[in-house]
Amino acid sequence: MYHVKEYYDQVERTQPGITRRVYIATDEPTVLSEAIKKYPNYTFINDFNGTRTASMASRNSKESLHGIITDVYYLARCDYLVCTFSSNVCRLAYELMQTVHGDASTNVRSLDAMYFFHGQNGHQSSAVEAYRSNKTGHIELKPGDVISVGGNHWNGFSRGTNQRTRQTGLFPSYKAEDTVVAADIPTYPQVPLKLSKETSRDSSAASFLCSPAGGKLWLFIHFLTAALFQILSVA
Repeated sequence: MYHVKEYYDQVERTQPGITRRVYIATDEPTVLSEAIKKYPNYTFINDFNGTRTASMASRNSKESLHGIITDVYYLARCDYLVCTFSSNVCRLAYELMQTVHGDASTNVRSLDAMYFFHGQNGHQSSAVEAYRSNKTGHIELKPGDVISVGGNHWNGFSRGTNQRTRQTGLFPSYKAEDTVVAADIPTYPQVPLKLSKETSRDSSAASFLCSPAGGKLWLFIHFLTAALFQILSVA
């Protein structure tokens, strides 16, 4: 709750008296009652059925599936997300937040790992300042050292491996900066710049779908498809 309070303290500077609402997604039923008792100035929201069915004994049930979908849906629509990026649920909610905020990188606080996805390229940083410590578990850095970062401990230190010394351990996060790897993007020089009649018609269709009328049609088709899928699933 420390980071939740920190967020709302910041919001209250411009919105005095705002109601401090918190959506809790958990698989531990006692968390909600404990939070209500310890933080009476907050309004807590929770899907009780989702929490109840999230236990290992019923996690594979249809009710549990509905519960996790509900949790992810509401978490993704929160203004600020406090969770652990080591959790698949947390990362999924954060990814869906991008569709709401455009860039939600400042709307989340992870309590453990940095954001990652399975199969991604290695996370590398470059040392910008020297570092040497007698503390156990810390590594030495020299400017220009390439560090394979294993995780951010969110206490001022990160863990990684210095590719020069092959030492693995902790180092001050501010003494290194992320290495940006540029990706090759094809330019397709063989594609003519002048639009053909077929392309123009496609563009007109796309414009229609982006219009209010087209949007309503798309939503109708979407919900109709979902309803048919549900009917077929029940059958």
